[in-house]
Amino acid sequence: MMHARPAGGSPRPTPEPPAEPPVRPDDRAPERPGPPAPPTLLEQPAAIWSAEHVDRCRRWLGDPICQRLGIFALPPTFVLSVIVPVFNEVQTIDELIARLRATGIPMQIILVDDGSGDGSAARLADYAAEPDIRLLSHGHNRGKGAAIRTGLAAATGDIIVIQDADREYDPADFRYLMQPILEGRADVVYGTRYGHADRQVSPLWHELVNAGITKLANLALGIRLSDIETCYKMARRDAWAAIQGDLRENRFGIEIELTARWARRRLRFSERPIRYQHRWYDEGKKIGWRDGVAALGCILRYGLLRR
Repeated sequence: MMHARPAGGSPRPTPEPPAEPPVRPDDRAPERPGPPAPPTLLEQPAAIWSAEHVDRCRRWLGDPICQRLGIFALPPTFVLSVIVPVFNEVQTIDELIARLRATGIPMQIILVDDGSGDGSAARLADYAAEPDIRLLSHGHNRGKGAAIRTGLAAATGDIIVIQDADREYDPADFRYLMQPILEGRADVVYGTRYGHADRQVSPLWHELVNAGITKLANLALGIRLSDIETCYKMARRDAWAAIQGDLRENRFGIEIELTARWARRRLRFSERPIRYQHRWYDEGKKIGWRDGVAALGCILRYGLLRR
């Protein structure tokens, strides 16, 4: 806007608007609380398994991508039983239970204290009243195989899986292991640590021993797995029930025995890649070279001598 010049003078300045008095905090009108924000998927992890969430993902992404990402709905009454053998793992128990619950999967967590002497039993006792947890114990250390048999006797879920009590395996991978079973494409699913590159590199001796045991077991059992010693062995409950009464191994030989008994029944095997964080013996790793020798004996006992 052009200002008129007074004759013979400079432009007249525009007056400044009067300043408003400062508003004191006490003078402000109280803010009305708005409606609470709906919980996000991170705040309600169980929602990612709902049919509504899966339908939205299929509309946005399409069925092929949802299939690849492991996005699927769980049956309304579905429960996954997770058997956790625990021997001197007081440092990792709380984190493990939190990670299991964070999956949002309807879950029965079966904690089997296998004669721990480091305070694990007392820490587990704090969870005894939790509705999603079943706490069992052995008076003395009997081994992983014995703890699995004890857990199987209490498992009631539609699918059963083994979970070590350390940080090496990530329960977030359960979704990929369950998928072939729920879609009717497999009876037993193993999580393989060597089927992809998204993992911490293990020591050479560790990979060579595992590869050797797996190759010998494949020859003896007539199957083709890439990681027979993996912790993540998942199967329908009826597949577990079919061999439950025959299981004998108390220690890590259970890995070979389970595979042999399922293979003999000609169940459909599948493998899915999983993440793996190797830990060292000073961090609590239990399996040793004697267990490797014992695994060779189990290959003979349950494989070559039974064929």
